[in-house]
Amino acid sequence: MRFADFPFLRYLPILISGVLLSQKGWEIHFLIPVVLIIVFWTLYGYFIFQRKSFTKLIPAFFAFGILLCLGFLLSEFQKKRALELVDENLGSADFYLARVEKHDVGKPNSSENLLNVIAIRDSVDWKASQGKILIYHKKREPLIPGQLILVNGSPEKIPPPIFPDEFDYRGYLARKDIHFRQFIGEKFRIIDSSAVESSKYWLENFRRKLVSIIEEKVPNYESQQIAAALLLGEKGNLDKEIQNAYAETGTMHILAVSGLHVGIIYAILVFPLKGIRLRSSQRKIYLLIVIFLIWIYAVLTGFSPSVIRAATMFSLFTLGQLRERKPSSFNILAFSAMLMIVLDPGVIFEVGFQLSYLAVAGILLLQPLILRWWLPPNQLFEYFWQMTAVSLAAQLATFPLSILYFHIFPTYFLIANLIIIPLSFLVMQVGIPLLALSWVPILGDGLGWLVSGLIWLQNWITLAIQLFPGGNLERLTISFSGMLLIWGLLIIWANWEWGDRRKLTYFSLCLLLIWSADHLIREIRRPAAGLMIYSGEKGILMDFQVGGKSFSWNENFPSEQISFSIDPNRIAQNRPQLPISAKAKENGSMLWFPAWDFKFDPSTKLFLWGAGKPVRIDQLSRYDSKELPVSDSLFANNGAFRVVF
Repeated sequence: MRFADFPFLRYLPILISGVLLSQKGWEIHFLIPVVLIIVFWTLYGYFIFQRKSFTKLIPAFFAFGILLCLGFLLSEFQKKRALELVDENLGSADFYLARVEKHDVGKPNSSENLLNVIAIRDSVDWKASQGKILIYHKKREPLIPGQLILVNGSPEKIPPPIFPDEFDYRGYLARKDIHFRQFIGEKFRIIDSSAVESSKYWLENFRRKLVSIIEEKVPNYESQQIAAALLLGEKGNLDKEIQNAYAETGTMHILAVSGLHVGIIYAILVFPLKGIRLRSSQRKIYLLIVIFLIWIYAVLTGFSPSVIRAATMFSLFTLGQLRERKPSSFNILAFSAMLMIVLDPGVIFEVGFQLSYLAVAGILLLQPLILRWWLPPNQLFEYFWQMTAVSLAAQLATFPLSILYFHIFPTYFLIANLIIIPLSFLVMQVGIPLLALSWVPILGDGLGWLVSGLIWLQNWITLAIQLFPGGNLERLTISFSGMLLIWGLLIIWANWEWGDRRKLTYFSLCLLLIWSADHLIREIRRPAAGLMIYSGEKGILMDFQVGGKSFSWNENFPSEQISFSIDPNRIAQNRPQLPISAKAKENGSMLWFPAWDFKFDPSTKLFLWGAGKPVRIDQLSRYDSKELPVSDSLFANNGAFRVVF
């Protein structure tokens, strides 16, 4: 492929760069990018309509400048809007009125829901307010979207991550405009329910009715969970064991309504065209109906990034068919990404968005190369070889990012996908008629039993594959330069036959040089002996590193918190999950660690250094580090500290 042949593929990185520049936190008035866009657009138009000869790089420079400023401006507008949608006074309210936005999601000891605040009551009077609050209640009666409730007390701000590499739950919710949370128990009262039947909550209630159909007609409880996730994108009540099984077999994408599901819907809708002869006008009308139904499905399943991406792609592809021309798949993919970024610049930080676009790009780029490895002797083998090529291409493109985020690699992903994807296709072929025809006596029950049986078989196979030996490689890590190297090599492979091999060779050498330099710098900076201190509200955990050996000491740090608070940093630093237990001696109210010659007071979180005084102490957070002055002691309050000896 020639990069120059795909204009939207060239525009996309520039637009993303503008969004990333905005996230740096620079204080720039929004009029500056607006003025720059006007200036760049004027100069671009001048050079385009100028009859004199000039290099094409000049108008290209101004065009890219427009896109860069546009990305920056859109992101700034989104950040400003996000600030306007939250009232900082929520944290000091005595009472507040709020509207229920969703149906309850069951949790082990409570029910979760989302409230949209209307007004707050402080020590003086009621005031208009706004903001979203994630709440947990314990009433038996479920909350319904549209209900107005009065809540006693004030919510708390969602705390930021305090340890390095810890998942940023606050940032994840902030991108959904959620900044507060509260456990309200039963300290609330339903004030009004008249808005429940309003058009604003019609879609949410309609989706709930569809879930109710599944719960009524599908007899097996586990099958109900999978059917709701697969058909409607409702994953809130999924069993953890089932979730882990699908994740560890590389088939989790089956449960997240994505491009695969939209593709299945598209295939079902377009299939009649192969057996029916229609006039050109009739064919166009039918294809327009297909586009309409795809977007109806996207709305019903919650408008996730992968669904929007797939719906946009299939819509553009279908519109290309209306014009009796085949548009470039790469251009369609890039244009759909640009459209999503324009509508929501923050979408580029969502893992689902990144993985879905990487998967499709990998399929478009690598599947044709993989298909050439073997020529199947018949149609049955060709079908399975096509699926194998798709699965391999998607996995090759996404596994570096999957390792970066999740640190696992499913060994048997290929076997699992070859079995589970066709089964999920059957489930959708039966499940969609079930949702539409559940009211028909006998037929609705029969379809429900069939869906239940197919999903039971799908779950049984998934759980069986999960038990295969060596089925899941865990605690894997990869650097950013390593990801660039892998993706660069895949691009070189895709272009090797038709591209300039000398330039591709130079490109690969540059990538290898960057990767080698990055790893060399990391090794040079890695201390021979060091101490990591993780200080939480309930206790402290210490990791000691001496050469190639790792030791650990846990002083009342909750064991259930280690997996999501500390393990991500251990994995990033290639430390073992279960280090050797360190040895300490009691010295009055303090603990003395003779191997490192320092004392620790658990009650005050005070460290007293001995003869081997540290050479450097850093306080670490999720995003940065701060060097602290080295003294004879250290108070390790909440946070993470790196001590280099």
